[in-house]
Amino acid sequence: MSIILKNISKNYGKVEALKDISFEVQPGELFGLIGPDGAGKTTLFRILTTLLIPDQGQATVADYDVLKDYKSIRNHVGYMPGRFSLYQDLTVEENLTFFATIFGTSIEENYDLIKDIYIQIEPFKKRRAGKLSGGMKQKLALCCALIHKPKVLFLDEPTTGVDPVSRKEFWEMLKRLQQKGITMLVSTPYMDEAALCDRIALIQNGEILEIDTPKNIVKHYPKTIFNVSAENMSQLIDSLKSYEYNYSVYPFGEFVHYTDKRDDFETNDLRKYLDTVGLKYITIDKTEATIEDTFMELAKPVNATVEDNNEK
Repeated sequence: MSIILKNISKNYGKVEALKDISFEVQPGELFGLIGPDGAGKTTLFRILTTLLIPDQGQATVADYDVLKDYKSIRNHVGYMPGRFSLYQDLTVEENLTFFATIFGTSIEENYDLIKDIYIQIEPFKKRRAGKLSGGMKQKLALCCALIHKPKVLFLDEPTTGVDPVSRKEFWEMLKRLQQKGITMLVSTPYMDEAALCDRIALIQNGEILEIDTPKNIVKHYPKTIFNVSAENMSQLIDSLKSYEYNYSVYPFGEFVHYTDKRDDFETNDLRKYLDTVGLKYITIDKTEATIEDTFMELAKPVNATVEDNNEK
């Protein structure tokens, strides 16, 4: 296995950042760590890249132990942190040359690995990194993480704060890198990006909720979901939350995702209720569950009430 974690835990004082985390990432796999801010993703990345010591548990990366073999790990992994961390006053070319030099290689030696990415920023190679756009900074950071030809690549929320077009381009680049045999662990708060991974781990409050392929995780959703819309969305949400048979109510783009407690639920019953509260232009259509729906369901406390679910 490229990455193995066994019972990893980490506390910051009284805060449990990671609680008994265990999973494996296979060679050549694009594995996603999916969860909101504060879920523990960055702490886990820092442990796997030897920047933090776990309080308990064991972990190996590229067959090296994160405690005993930390120097070897640093030579065999690439790490792209969530915040742009390159030298802002150096040019694109100078940053890339610097990182190649500290790993004892050169841009020319591993150019084939970064070529598809670098050609997009090469016209700006004399520009200081601090003057690049968000998408260009992202591409430069990825080149610097790849320049020494790592066996495992860690990407901590690489598309946060980047425009949708650059996000799409970035994931296309990751898919091409995967074809070259690089194992990747990617964290993201964006549920739509989870579907682009081979397997994902859903994480919340330092705990793994589930690990599986995106397709299989969605299959586990226990209820039928309906897209509900009306002229007044604010009133619609409040009315659905007040409906005695609601199981969950979550805003979802231009719709509200609604599930009902009853197994024999009929949409006409809900439509009549919404009519009585004065809503107009009501639509109710069955829809497929998403990874976000499944995450919200798994993240609920075991003893949560309907009111608790609706308030999230």
